[in-house]
Amino acid sequence: MTMTRDLYELGELPPPGEVPRQMYAALIRQERYGMPQNAIKVEVVDVPPLGPGQVLVLVMAAGINYNGIWAGLGTPVDVIAARQRKGDPHDFHIAGSEGSGVVWATGEGATRFQVGEHVVFGGLKWDEQADDIRLGADPTTSKSQAAWGYELNFGTFAQFTVVDEYQLHPKPERLTWEEAGCFLAGGGTAYRQLRGWAPHTVQPGDPVLVWGGSGSLGSMAIQIVHQFGGVPIAVVSSQEKAEHCRRLGARGVINRSEFDHWGRLPDCTDTTAYNDWLDGVRAFGRSFWDALGERRSPRIVLEHPGQDTLPTSLYLCDNGGMVVTCAGTSGYNGDVDLRYLWMFQKRLQGSHCANTQEFRAVTELVAAGRLDPCLSRTAPFTDIAELHQLMYDNAHPPGNMAVLVNAAEPGTTGLPGGGAK
Repeated sequence: MTMTRDLYELGELPPPGEVPRQMYAALIRQERYGMPQNAIKVEVVDVPPLGPGQVLVLVMAAGINYNGIWAGLGTPVDVIAARQRKGDPHDFHIAGSEGSGVVWATGEGATRFQVGEHVVFGGLKWDEQADDIRLGADPTTSKSQAAWGYELNFGTFAQFTVVDEYQLHPKPERLTWEEAGCFLAGGGTAYRQLRGWAPHTVQPGDPVLVWGGSGSLGSMAIQIVHQFGGVPIAVVSSQEKAEHCRRLGARGVINRSEFDHWGRLPDCTDTTAYNDWLDGVRAFGRSFWDALGERRSPRIVLEHPGQDTLPTSLYLCDNGGMVVTCAGTSGYNGDVDLRYLWMFQKRLQGSHCANTQEFRAVTELVAAGRLDPCLSRTAPFTDIAELHQLMYDNAHPPGNMAVLVNAAEPGTTGLPGGGAK
């Protein structure tokens, strides 16, 4: 890599082959932990070094997801302190777990992508030489895996980022930078939840309950269920979000604001409280039948709210069906009545992000026009804290949001000035 200048402004591209010493990045610092609007500030830091098997990417656009919110809150994990305990000297965190950009330089042994190629990237990182992976483990289950842009530093909210080569996928040519930068995290996670846990992979005719149907994960999940012949039923909180889900292929929607049985499962010995909860969950189940148009239970329930909804999910899931969860945005205490689990032989499955094959499958579906990235809002890099705050407040528009980084303006697919493609 050639370094001849300290810093370039956002949207001002270095000459091919030149890597500046510093870059603009949206930083989280421990003294700012709290609400996203205060936790995330744009500062100048050094461009991260490039190692073997790695690729330096010029970031064009980046997607907004909950990893940035958790990192900025500093709870339940102080990600900066956690890394420092392992010897990391950095006192800041750069979030961002998905994005689009241009291969700018390659490290030793990184040969699958060439300088100038347009790519999308994100997901987990792992050690390809780890014993469990070399013995055949799915890399997402490896003891070496960690969430890039959350547990690991130097995510996509910066002019440059360094990724392991397996994190890269060809950018769908038809997409703008911001469309390409916003679908991989939610799309890959939903794909694994719905297609990664045989025999509970979505099949033609399968009813599937999708929590948070209008969000990033839900928007992609509805489309994936529909693509593979399943029948998606979405849970939302407003009429606007319901219409968004129907446009994506949901057969029906349930408005969760019409119910009040959410939260921790009452103790089964508290007969009054438990029966009140049963009344609520059964009413919710009847709404599912109404939305589906027949009295069938969901074979798969795509979970992520966690504490508030898991008791309902497990109760509602069909006999022999699966509740698959990837998060706990309402809390981590997942109460279950074990009678419904063992007597009806249901499956409660954890699912984390996606592996390389699953990310590539989603990218190819998007490239073929079979999945819409569902970009709903694009903002300049300086508004990154505002978008995270909107998501935290659940005031963001349906679908996915993105920020421009080096892309000069929205709606573009190439580099400013007609640069490399």
